[in-house]
Amino acid sequence: MEFRHLGRSGLMVSEISYGNWITHGSQVEEDAAFACVRAALDAGITTFDTADVYAGTRAEDVLGRALQGERREGLEIFTKVYWPTGPGRNDRGLSRKHIMESINGSLRRLRTDHVDLYQAHRYDYSTPLEETMEAFADVVHSGKAHYIGVSEWKASQIREAHGLARELRIPLVSNQPQYSMLWRVIETEVVPTSEELGVGQIVWSPMAQGVLSGKYLPGQPPPAGSRATDEKSGAGFIAQWLTDDVLTRVQRLKPLAEQAGLSMAQLAIAWVLQNPNVSSAIVGASRPEQVHDNVKAAGVKLDADLLKAIDEIVEPITQRDPSRTESPAQRP
Repeated sequence: MEFRHLGRSGLMVSEISYGNWITHGSQVEEDAAFACVRAALDAGITTFDTADVYAGTRAEDVLGRALQGERREGLEIFTKVYWPTGPGRNDRGLSRKHIMESINGSLRRLRTDHVDLYQAHRYDYSTPLEETMEAFADVVHSGKAHYIGVSEWKASQIREAHGLARELRIPLVSNQPQYSMLWRVIETEVVPTSEELGVGQIVWSPMAQGVLSGKYLPGQPPPAGSRATDEKSGAGFIAQWLTDDVLTRVQRLKPLAEQAGLSMAQLAIAWVLQNPNVSSAIVGASRPEQVHDNVKAAGVKLDADLLKAIDEIVEPITQRDPSRTESPAQRP
């Protein structure tokens, strides 16, 4: 495993981080979840990402129990706040009330007295940014989080929050956006702003919800048991890529992966890690062998000719519009 700084902070994170968005507490049984976490630890992954909303808070609970007995100082545990975690009008968003209550719930479920990174899961247009950042400052100053991050925020929002964070003397060091060969909306505005401010990207879905693994074939139904067949495990997210044009072009990447001595999944993960503003790529897994395959992307360097060949294949199906970085206009 290779390690990188999270933005310009002193915090080191594993290039491959383990995330349990879809799997823990919902798609896979607990024994399988525990086995995947063990595989991640055995492979040298030290960075684990979750959120209070995943599987209705169950994902945090599963991860907390899976990591029990590990040396806490040797781990980087990340979680997030914003999406609804209960039926009440204040069980969502980035108000002071919800942030202060949510951090306590997350710490209880994760079985720790602090998280290394606490992230705003979306931008909250219903709460003054000053209120949100002051609440985050109290979380940091009370020792419940070491660093602050955001997820899927626009460049202008990151800039404003970063300025407030400096005034409040708290380290806003990261953004967690979707990023892959097919989804490059952060490259035009978010990445240049982040590089200027010292904010690193912790990217999710580097395999475009699994499409870049190459297992989905044009003109054929999705494989049984895959994400595309499970409404509870993100079928809606992957649907946009399940067109014959996309799948045909993805199949053209296979010879390039073979030329580089990589699996399709490894190529996809290694590709996002070529961006110097990316601190870590989040991978999920329902089986330990997927973890073992994915971690082989750490430390891989792709040469310029290969990167150019990839671009030539995927450019017609690549999404680059920066306006696609968005948060709900109203709290969900």
